[in-house]
Amino acid sequence: MNTDQTRLARKNLDRRLSKLDREAVAWPPFGWIRAIREALGMTPTQLAKRMGVARPRIHELERAEKTGATTLKSLRQAAEAMDCTLVYAFVPNGSLDNIVQKRAQRKADERLTRLEHTMRLENQTPDQSDLADERERLRQDILNGSPRKLWDDA
Repeated sequence: MNTDQTRLARKNLDRRLSKLDREAVAWPPFGWIRAIREALGMTPTQLAKRMGVARPRIHELERAEKTGATTLKSLRQAAEAMDCTLVYAFVPNGSLDNIVQKRAQRKADERLTRLEHTMRLENQTPDQSDLADERERLRQDILNGSPRKLWDDA
């Protein structure tokens, strides 16, 4: 994907994800299966029957969801048995664009730190306004470059 496509995809996803309420989709303490099942007034036995599994399987599912060891397939089956739809998403901690901007700033700062160190060793200490200008230039270069290189650690 080229830089323009990546920016457009990021903007598109940001718009879609901004509609999600992070609090509303936060995991209940005992997991979604148990929370929804209990809110519906459904017993584990009743859910098991609706799913076509043995009752102990419901306790296994609830325990596995709580520990993060469940599968999407199991979650989907439980959701359907409770007349729900499983929604699976990664919800960024801020906009995707802000994540990219922060990463570019961090990479620019790392590069600038190495550059500044080299210049001081050569007794050519730059002034603060020059450093600020260079930091912004580096950040823009990083943002305008390959999006994949943004995530390289080197």
